[in-house]
Amino acid sequence: MRHDPLHPHAHDPNLETPAGDGRFVLSRPGHAPLTLTPQDLAALPQTSLPGCFIVSTGHGTSGPFTFSGVTLRDLLRHYLPAGEGYAHLEIISTDAFGTRVWADELHPGRDHPILLATHRDTLPLTRDQGLVRLIVPSETDDALRQVKWISHIHCIAP
Repeated sequence: MRHDPLHPHAHDPNLETPAGDGRFVLSRPGHAPLTLTPQDLAALPQTSLPGCFIVSTGHGTSGPFTFSGVTLRDLLRHYLPAGEGYAHLEIISTDAFGTRVWADELHPGRDHPILLATHRDTLPLTRDQGLVRLIVPSETDDALRQVKWISHIHCIAP
């Protein structure tokens, strides 16, 4: 099996906040990439997840927080043409940290859906907090899926 830099991997803490305004690129198989903003996410159905923790490499665990934003499932339902699927997503940050989210992790009815958070405890996330941050409520121990400073979401075809 070949080495996969996205899953699993180590990540050293980033000591400096990268520049940016929260824009990220959504790449879809067979379609032109879209550049989305936090304002674009605000126009989609919003979900709040109470009781979430931030598990940060080198900084320990903080929380609980209520994160709000759009679920990955709702984002894809809006921006992928009907009937087009994906095997998994690659979520990459500005500092090249990343993770994968598998299609079966986005099934409807999950108690704690994966979220592109734009707010924490009703306040917009700051750039230092990520502006747009991937929240994976099922992760509680190693901070390898809590991607902040998202720059790209790649939909990988089955």
